[in-house]
Amino acid sequence: MSPRPGFVLEVDRSTPPTLFMHGEGFRLERLPVGARVIYPAEALPPLEAPGAAIRRALLHPENSEPLPALLRPGMRLTIAFDDVSLPLPPMRRPDVRQRVIEAVLDMAADAGVDDVELVAALSLHRRMTEAELRHALGDRVYDAFAPRGMLTQHDAEDPDNLLYIGQTDEGEDVEINKRAATSDLLVYVNINLVAMDGGHKSVATGLASYRSLRHHHNVRTMQRSTSFMDQEHSALHSSNWRMGRLLAREGVRVFQIETTLNNDTFPQPFAFLQKREWEWTARDRATYLGSAKSLERTPRRLARQIFQSIKAPHRLTSVQAGEVEAVHALTTANVYRQQLVPVEGQTDVLTMGLPYICPYNVNSVMNPILVMCLGLGYFFNLYRGQPLVRRGGVVIMSHPTPWEFHPVHHPSYIDFFEQVLAETTDPLELEAKYEEQFATDPWYVHLYRTSHAYHGVHPFYMWYWGAHALQHLGGVIVVGGDQKAVRRMGFKPATTLRDALEMAEDVVGREPSVTHLHAPPILMADVT
Repeated sequence: MSPRPGFVLEVDRSTPPTLFMHGEGFRLERLPVGARVIYPAEALPPLEAPGAAIRRALLHPENSEPLPALLRPGMRLTIAFDDVSLPLPPMRRPDVRQRVIEAVLDMAADAGVDDVELVAALSLHRRMTEAELRHALGDRVYDAFAPRGMLTQHDAEDPDNLLYIGQTDEGEDVEINKRAATSDLLVYVNINLVAMDGGHKSVATGLASYRSLRHHHNVRTMQRSTSFMDQEHSALHSSNWRMGRLLAREGVRVFQIETTLNNDTFPQPFAFLQKREWEWTARDRATYLGSAKSLERTPRRLARQIFQSIKAPHRLTSVQAGEVEAVHALTTANVYRQQLVPVEGQTDVLTMGLPYICPYNVNSVMNPILVMCLGLGYFFNLYRGQPLVRRGGVVIMSHPTPWEFHPVHHPSYIDFFEQVLAETTDPLELEAKYEEQFATDPWYVHLYRTSHAYHGVHPFYMWYWGAHALQHLGGVIVVGGDQKAVRRMGFKPATTLRDALEMAEDVVGREPSVTHLHAPPILMADVT
């Protein structure tokens, strides 16, 4: 039986309460009669033989010779791969990156290629730990490459290992990892969790320097990206494509391998989180009640450890390899096949329950800036066509929003939150006044290069990620959050969803239309 597609439910008096994720916990909320709930599609069936599918993609690539034909003795081969920010939650072993990289290495060995290096494409993200690298690559790959110094992590601040390529027609500087740029072949191994991932973004962002990234990770570009997930309307996408095409013209040969996963997100005993509430069994209801009550009594630090230990049962649904743009067209179609849900018309008020994890707090803390980024940068942008919420509408996010930061992972976030946001929350103003100071601060650079810290400029980028939503919306309300933290970001705190809906009426008028984005699992609203 094929999986059921996503759909839109109109709430009536018989509709049971709706599940909202709420950080390291969840709530059941009653939505007003007439509200809409957008449910994701069920998980697509996985590929039955992933190893064979990967090998088939490498031997029959898109717009490219087969991988073995590109390999020869004496060549320099670099294999770059997505970092710990994908997928979410981390998937059960073996990770799809391990499967793909092992297949590439087998072909390289058969061809007599000796000069092979692996590079984690960090961009400005924190360095991965040994445990995280082992999880992504597998013990066999890690043990073969790490002890010999042949497994590295991209350092966007290392002048000796960056190569300036040139400028695009729009004057954008392109500077990437030197080893990758000077290799005879760069194989990039990607996971496409959402439609924004992959394509030229893999190299032009993942292996770039701050000098290069600042051209598309800025407020104006984010404001012109409507939405990040809709490539035809994303200035971020366009900039990365210009950069990627320049790399190709300048002779950087990329063999792109992209994969898609189904949205089977939660293992037992959390499987009820991806069921439709009226289909919960007695066991599901008991599990929910037991889990919710237990989590209410659990210290936040312990609850965080429990949730961060979740490994998703994601399974591979497609793999395609070859020339970047031909590959990405197929990948995007496969992402949409899993995630698109047709939705008619916009809404006055959009509600969302935010989970415990986003791309930038894996094995870490979801600080207030990341709550903003997840809600207004990612969830708000999970649409194609037009935003789910109308211009001047209100977003209501449910999340504990603790005034809490991981001191190792997010040092510059602390200063950004306590100093910069205390003065202004306007993205353009804080970009003009403070970005360069944080981006070039020697201490932040040192921590990024030698510890496990995100780059000093990273909290700015997370704030910019929500710039399109901030420009579009008439108000943002956070339910159940730390009130001081919520106000520091310029948002309004509410104790309950009912309070938040009443507050929203002050912005959008009486009896507003309400739509709830029932995610995770990830969905994309195809809004007409």
